[in-house]
Amino acid sequence: MSNKIELKSISELSGMKFFIPDYQRGYRWTKELIKDLLDDIDEFIKKKQGGFYCIQPLVVKKNIIKSEEYCKKLKELSHEDNNLIKSTEKIIDEYSQWEVIDGQQRLTTIFILLKYLCTDKENKYYIEYETRECSRSFLEKIDENTDGDNIDYYHMRESFLKISKWFESKEGYKKEFLENLLKNVKFIWYESVNEDPIKVFTRLNIGKISLTNSELIKALFLNKSNFKTSDLQRIRLQQQEIASEWDKIEYRLQSDEFWLFLNEKGYDKPTRIDLILDLICEKNKLNLSEEYNTIGKDEYRTFRYFYTWFKKEENPNIIECWGIIKTIFQTFNEWFNDLELYHYIGFLVEQGDKTTNILEKWEEKGTKQQFVQYYIKDRINNKLEKCSNLEQEYDSEGKPKKTHCRPLLLLHNIQTVINQGKELIKNEKYKLPVFYKFPFHLFKKEVWDIEHIDSNTDNSLEDEKEQKEWLKAAYIGVPNEKLKAKIKDFINQEEAKPTFEELQEEITNSSEDSKLNDEDKNKIWNFCLLDASTNRGYGNSIFSAKRRAIIGKDQGKKIWVDDELNIKEDSGEVAFIPQCTKNVFMKYYNTSTNNLRRWEKEDAESYKTNIAEVLNEFLS
Repeated sequence: MSNKIELKSISELSGMKFFIPDYQRGYRWTKELIKDLLDDIDEFIKKKQGGFYCIQPLVVKKNIIKSEEYCKKLKELSHEDNNLIKSTEKIIDEYSQWEVIDGQQRLTTIFILLKYLCTDKENKYYIEYETRECSRSFLEKIDENTDGDNIDYYHMRESFLKISKWFESKEGYKKEFLENLLKNVKFIWYESVNEDPIKVFTRLNIGKISLTNSELIKALFLNKSNFKTSDLQRIRLQQQEIASEWDKIEYRLQSDEFWLFLNEKGYDKPTRIDLILDLICEKNKLNLSEEYNTIGKDEYRTFRYFYTWFKKEENPNIIECWGIIKTIFQTFNEWFNDLELYHYIGFLVEQGDKTTNILEKWEEKGTKQQFVQYYIKDRINNKLEKCSNLEQEYDSEGKPKKTHCRPLLLLHNIQTVINQGKELIKNEKYKLPVFYKFPFHLFKKEVWDIEHIDSNTDNSLEDEKEQKEWLKAAYIGVPNEKLKAKIKDFINQEEAKPTFEELQEEITNSSEDSKLNDEDKNKIWNFCLLDASTNRGYGNSIFSAKRRAIIGKDQGKKIWVDDELNIKEDSGEVAFIPQCTKNVFMKYYNTSTNNLRRWEKEDAESYKTNIAEVLNEFLS
């Protein structure tokens, strides 16, 4: 049997017996939590918007107290009794109790609240703590008990006193509050049927993994009473089909490569199909009418949305509802497997557009071509508004921050990948729809800097230790032995050593025509994307040292120089280096140069030309 799930009003709990097992902690609700609960219910009542106030899941398991009296009553049943099944069920209910796996703090608090609000037993349920032998009688007489002889009773009594104090200034309000509490305050009732209660408790409490909307909604889909047929075999087949497809969708969404194409980092729910379920709720794709305004806005809003739909009198078609979920997932899959859609949608999501809104526009447009041409590219143009001028200077007085050009640098990487993919598809050499994708999942797991390719400040290092480190970093890229010898003299503190300034000038020496001036250094042709750890790891180094560090990060190596100026190579951290950043430091854009020591104006011009060509349709 599958787990059972429904919404139960407080009045529906009347007469039920609840048992708090010893693996639960004692009652510990504070005065602040009591006040928050009362204030929330009070706010709900005063809004008078209809609907109900929902309390978080009450997870229970039904147990039978198999006493001698219970067995005797079952034996006394007559097989000639026309209502044998009902009579048996009545005895079972009489000797049944509900083991509370999760939600006991709220359940106990509601009981104490009921005890304050009404004196008759008609509206009450019963609670007993396994670790407190007289807990049931203590709770029954909590209004009479002045204190408790243990910590649980103390907190129970304090809760009662806090409730009493809260109502002191609300004369005549108790009746209205009680009526709403009984009728309009509901638990999400989750009956665990075949699961080990201790394992469920451990997952929900020790592991801090609460029931998600998707788990609750899955239980609705697998409840046989929600299927539009009485054919049990057909129901079982449909249940198995939905369960299998549900798991496949969840498995696919658990892949970060797929997930982070559609979402930003930071989603902390254990299940990810909630994305689709939340989307259906947000856009009301099941077409609820007035009920839609009564489902609330808390974390279980999506569950209540589906629950309300399932409980509609017109007996909705569960297969059609499941079809909506599958269609949305299949759309995401189609996007993921399409060269242009994957990259353009991934870019927009990374830039802050919501998947929900993109899907809505997708459904409005007739074809992929219309969607890309009249929506996607228009949105991309919007993202480039602040950085479309390739002559713009950044980070100078009165100029925009260089972070404004981040969308342009990212899109340059993405469009480069798209163009490469299109050429491969056109060539038909590899017979693959998408040869290489920009890895949004890797990109989103890093913090990104806008890096100056040629340092935007001179290395005016005053400290001798820093000077030595700078020279050691530059040593590997030095082109001649004479200059290397001078560096050694400086490192070894020889008497006739050159000054640091002399060495720095000789190492970085290039003609004035090939240098970038201060204004040039703050333009797009001197920027690239680089992860923060790599960028801040090599400091304000020269181009050749940066190049070496980036190659090392790409290959998982660390190349360095020791105090004796021996070149060393160790294993190091690996980082994702975007394609265009690698191209910059490989001098990919300037095919006429063989100088890998410096970033020169000719290199910068070639880089800017490539940006203009690759992003032509977005910049024109």
